[in-house]
Amino acid sequence: MKKNFYFKFKGFNNSFKSLYYTFSFGLILILIFFVTPKLVVLKDNLVIKSVEVKNQSKNDLEKVLSGKKISEEQNEELDNLQVFEDIFQYEEIPTSSVRLTASTIKQLFKDTKYSLKNVRKSKIVKPVNLELLPNEMKMIESTKERKKLFIQIVLPLILEENNQIKLDRKKLFAILNRSNNSNSEKKWLNMKFKQYGVKNKDLLTLKIRMDEIPVSLAIAQAAKETGWGTSRFALEGNALFGQWTFSGNGLKPLDADSDKSHKVMKFQVLQASVRAYFRNLNTHSSYRDFRKIRASARDNNEKLDSLILADFLDAYAATGLEYTKILKKIINQNALQDFDDVKLLPNSELLKKII
Repeated sequence: MKKNFYFKFKGFNNSFKSLYYTFSFGLILILIFFVTPKLVVLKDNLVIKSVEVKNQSKNDLEKVLSGKKISEEQNEELDNLQVFEDIFQYEEIPTSSVRLTASTIKQLFKDTKYSLKNVRKSKIVKPVNLELLPNEMKMIESTKERKKLFIQIVLPLILEENNQIKLDRKKLFAILNRSNNSNSEKKWLNMKFKQYGVKNKDLLTLKIRMDEIPVSLAIAQAAKETGWGTSRFALEGNALFGQWTFSGNGLKPLDADSDKSHKVMKFQVLQASVRAYFRNLNTHSSYRDFRKIRASARDNNEKLDSLILADFLDAYAATGLEYTKILKKIINQNALQDFDDVKLLPNSELLKKII
């Protein structure tokens, strides 16, 4: 009977099994299609997090934030095209700058009540941004007047560059204090890694390189390299810091040996020269010790002292240690450290947040 019963209902059982298998297989397919995208997103998130920042770099910066000692910055060859890319962009701007005369500039400063005496007292500088030096710089007979005019011109430019770095450092540390970074933050970090020649996305190196330069030190170097604004390189090429280039775009020194191929970099505007100088000190291997001492001062909550940092710029000129002595002499004789704590009046809401 059991055998007959089996054969009697065999077709029904096969249909039931087919329906069961079809339903089960369909359910499995639905689960696969539902789960697979989530697994892909999870995988992508894990990959993004792993390449977003080097874990060790973030750990190092957490040590910095807590006051602990960390290892040194990376040491690698720079890609100058990337490091100076934003500076080269100044050259793409059509030449429209008007070279004001010395008398016009002096009147402008007088009208805006911008004097070094007031700056030393109020610690405030108005954002008067000049693009070119006046041709009459070398015709100003009074050394005191020439120095005063030169400082008035370059001071806002240096402060502007330091302000930009302050904003960048503030953004960097804000990013580090978040567990997850947005796409715009990761894009910004990648741009800064390129600008500061940082490989392997090492945040510690970026933190060491992305930092300010004392105003007094920058003024002293500009004064030394240009003869207080009277050099041919400054007047013809807006070169305030005598940086060399081996490309075709530069000014050849008149007294250079015939076998020397270097030229002095020239710029469209003075601000580009200032930015190139900052980027040079903040990335080139010759100034690694300069950055190390600066970072140490930061870690100890100490003020950046130009007279100390100047000692680590002996590689800037062929005269070596003699060059550093001259810089310190310029700083002391002209009381340039008075300008280290001055503020540039903000010309945007963003800058107001750091003043």
